[in-house]
Amino acid sequence: SELQEWRPVIYRKCTDTLWLLVFCLFWAGLMFITGYAVMAGAAERLVLGYDSFGNICGRKNTPVKGAPLSGQDMTNKKYVFFLNPCSLEMQSLKISSLSLCVSSCPQEQLNSLEDLQSFARNNGSFLCLYNLDVSSYTLNPKAAQLCPTLPVPASKSFLLFNRCVPQNPECYSKYASVLISMVNEMDVFHRILSGILAGRDTVIGLSVLALAFSFILVLAFRFIRTLLVHTLIALVVFGLLFVSGVLWWLHYDYRNDPSTELETEKENVKFLLGYAIFSTVVTVVLLFLIFVLRKRLQFTVQLFRIVGKIIGRIPFLLFQPLWTFLILVMFWVFWVAVLLSLGTAGTAQSTSGGQVEYRALSGICYMAWYHFVGLIWTSEFILACQQMVIAGAVVTCYFNRNKNSPPPHPVLSSISVLFCYHLGTAVKGSFLITILRIPRIVLLYLHNILKQKKNAKCLLKYCFCWFCCQESCLRYFNQHAYTTTAINGTNFCTSAKDADSILARNSAKLTSISCFGDFLLFLGKVFVVCFTVFGGLMAFNYHRELQAWVVPLLLVGFFAYLMSHSFLSVFEVTADAMFLCFAIDMETNDGTAEKPYFVDQELLTFVSQSNKLTEGQKHRSTRPFQDNEDGTELQPM
Repeated sequence: SELQEWRPVIYRKCTDTLWLLVFCLFWAGLMFITGYAVMAGAAERLVLGYDSFGNICGRKNTPVKGAPLSGQDMTNKKYVFFLNPCSLEMQSLKISSLSLCVSSCPQEQLNSLEDLQSFARNNGSFLCLYNLDVSSYTLNPKAAQLCPTLPVPASKSFLLFNRCVPQNPECYSKYASVLISMVNEMDVFHRILSGILAGRDTVIGLSVLALAFSFILVLAFRFIRTLLVHTLIALVVFGLLFVSGVLWWLHYDYRNDPSTELETEKENVKFLLGYAIFSTVVTVVLLFLIFVLRKRLQFTVQLFRIVGKIIGRIPFLLFQPLWTFLILVMFWVFWVAVLLSLGTAGTAQSTSGGQVEYRALSGICYMAWYHFVGLIWTSEFILACQQMVIAGAVVTCYFNRNKNSPPPHPVLSSISVLFCYHLGTAVKGSFLITILRIPRIVLLYLHNILKQKKNAKCLLKYCFCWFCCQESCLRYFNQHAYTTTAINGTNFCTSAKDADSILARNSAKLTSISCFGDFLLFLGKVFVVCFTVFGGLMAFNYHRELQAWVVPLLLVGFFAYLMSHSFLSVFEVTADAMFLCFAIDMETNDGTAEKPYFVDQELLTFVSQSNKLTEGQKHRSTRPFQDNEDGTELQPM
């Protein structure tokens, strides 16, 4: 069959327009969910707590129809106080006792109404209902019904949910038993939201730490040397061993802790065991690969020097991950804010006695799944745009005869081409990744449901691994499809077919070289994740009570990997685009005066030495060429 003609494209047309329209319609649905969550949700209720009259503690509230004590200004009243803390009962996931927002919890036991009155006047914390004036505590005949049950035990504020927890041993045991029952019966979705909100400062700090590690690695790879490679490998090995040891130690510590009663703490034990096993397996596999590939490190160093030379011609490529990261962070903040609002979406309805109950709205579960698909698809779309921008800039500079005078503004030119012509291609490629990720999430959900059926769990694990492998392969071909689109201006399917054809004919030459570079970059990502997760283990371990902190830790590890991938993908995409251009150059040109190569002599020598191409080049004149025209040159886009 006739070979694909690879020609420079100056006049382009829009590709995969229908997919761009579908993506816009999908985001219209996300905007509808966002508006719905903002109008119906109140994420602050998860952490700050609220009283029996619908007032969120620590905030200024709006009135609820039929509840005269609602709409109070609780800015200075940040703690939830139960009027009967020693006799709490659970009724339909709700605590039967009346609760109020107070400015401080009683530090000493209060035995009479006079003590309540004195405490209110001295501390400004009113423990009776809001409509009872402090001067009437001892005069109103109904004060016994409007004030807490006497004696009021001494209590302290509970930092996570801002509750006043009684310190009397008997009251504390009853209080804790009811609270444990309530938290255990909460669905996992709300417990995870509570953990994320409670550890939000730690999550933000760890994300900044991962950003710093990623930026340091980018600079290190830009000026890489052999000693630096050995140092990176040593740090990765140390980090993996240390994190694995800490995970096993924490699992042992949690499992043997007699106070582990809450469902969240039991979930922490299960997650820690899974993390420890996964980390140990990854450590063993990476140590084996490092041992096998230790003799090819020098070739990897040479590869990154060549890639660094290309990036040196386009220095603004190093800033591209920063913009991508900022966009991702803004989207993630938006996504988490909507998720928190969606998780607390409910209508405030007044009941008998002027109290308020929040009733969950129907259809929230389906909206949450739609919102989760939006997280995956949009994140992948942002990363795909970055890959296309880098690939377009590399292609422009590679197919340029004068290497000492690169085309002006290749990054800005590539960005303009992406937004004007090829956003649909990025949407389609990211959607294919998304439809492979969704079954993995469903399999994880089924795996948790079918805990007692071992045969079903084994089958689900096999399917999960299969989807992981398919996703890795698809990412590899997507990246080359984006590079092909940057060259030929074709749609996603045509570009993927052309890239697959050219790679199939040159796989023996380029696969082994590319693998070594990808492996070193993967070690860099492991380095960022390891040390970020270690910081998270140390930070979250100090807040064990009522927190599903292992799930936020998983979220931190996922974000750390995405950050490191976003930054280090500059080198990965540059290397892959360079090798694809090299393969095209070898097929299109023959090195003669009529059809000279575009490739640098340094890259040609490196590929020849790495794959022993010297003998194969003697027979290059016998291969058929696709045409007899002069070597083509890609102009600045």
